[in-house]
Amino acid sequence: MPLKCQNDLRRKLMRKQHGFSLIELLIVVAIILIIAAIAIPNLLRARMAANESSAVSSLRTINTGEITYQSTYPTVGYAAALPNLGGPLGAACVPSQATACVIDSVLANNGNPGGSGKSGYAFTTGAGTVGAGLNVGYTILAKPLILNETGVRAFCAEQDAVVRVDPAGVCSNTEAGILTFNPLNQ
Repeated sequence: MPLKCQNDLRRKLMRKQHGFSLIELLIVVAIILIIAAIAIPNLLRARMAANESSAVSSLRTINTGEITYQSTYPTVGYAAALPNLGGPLGAACVPSQATACVIDSVLANNGNPGGSGKSGYAFTTGAGTVGAGLNVGYTILAKPLILNETGVRAFCAEQDAVVRVDPAGVCSNTEAGILTFNPLNQ
């Protein structure tokens, strides 16, 4: 092969080894940003939906725990506070009226220390009806820790064990207030 042809071939090969042009790189970056702009909001919505599902499940667990507590300690009635249903965090649980060990200690202590809640929701109990020295009622409230970020809806229940939902994310922890919300259809 003549020397001139070899030099031409080398020049062509060297031109191809320069890499991507700036325009090509900008197009690739723009495509990645468009995909991210579509995917990230869907991911956040999926996370909120998972948090709400976890909150409803936790409310049902607390309802079951309250019924178990009431049947185990009939001289007390329902548990006066959420920690009475569980045990101390990070320690062995010994069943008693103060710590019945019927629900998870993280849920019973609402993620304390720090009150960080569980799965983006904070759980509180309210005073139910008291009659003849017995707690004959209870209320539970599950609210998003950060509205529109960890969840959108709030959930509440009372001694009828029906989980109710407030689309505005507020709900109630009083017996009269809970009955104003619609039952969750799941």
